[in-house]
Amino acid sequence: MFLSCGSLHQRGPETDGTVFRIHTKAEGFMDADIPLELVFHLPVNYPSCLPGISINSEQLTRAQCVTVKEKLLEQAESLLSEPMVHELVLWIQQNLRHILSQPETGSGSEKCTFSTSTTMDDGLWITLLHLDHMRAKTKYVKIVEKWASDLRLTGRLMFMGKIILILLQGDRNNLKVPKS
Repeated sequence: MFLSCGSLHQRGPETDGTVFRIHTKAEGFMDADIPLELVFHLPVNYPSCLPGISINSEQLTRAQCVTVKEKLLEQAESLLSEPMVHELVLWIQQNLRHILSQPETGSGSEKCTFSTSTTMDDGLWITLLHLDHMRAKTKYVKIVEKWASDLRLTGRLMFMGKIILILLQGDRNNLKVPKS
């Protein structure tokens, strides 16, 4: 199991929290291991409230990811007021096969990705921006950091050869999606 952790840098102590990204495997159909990426957003009043949960797996459909997320949240409700991330990871490792065998999770062919597993009702959204170029890298990075901070977003600026990407995560109201 791989775990990465980062703080959400948002204004005000009432909106601070922590994000855990856990890469693990769980047994699916016919004893095949299915790689899962589980993202837990722990608000400042955790464990007194439910964490935000996102599911990502290239081997599961969108419907299956949504069902797994719903089942994890149901399990989390039974663990309120006690630390639960580790328990939820163990639970999904032991129960993924049973969740996937339910009829409502067997349909659909679209692969589940991080952004599609987040629904309109979730407060936490993710967007990926592609930049054409960047003239003054140091100055531009500071501008992007200030912009993200002002909008209460967290994210990463990624340079991959000539490709420049900005990955942002935050409240749906702070992420504007352009109309096509």
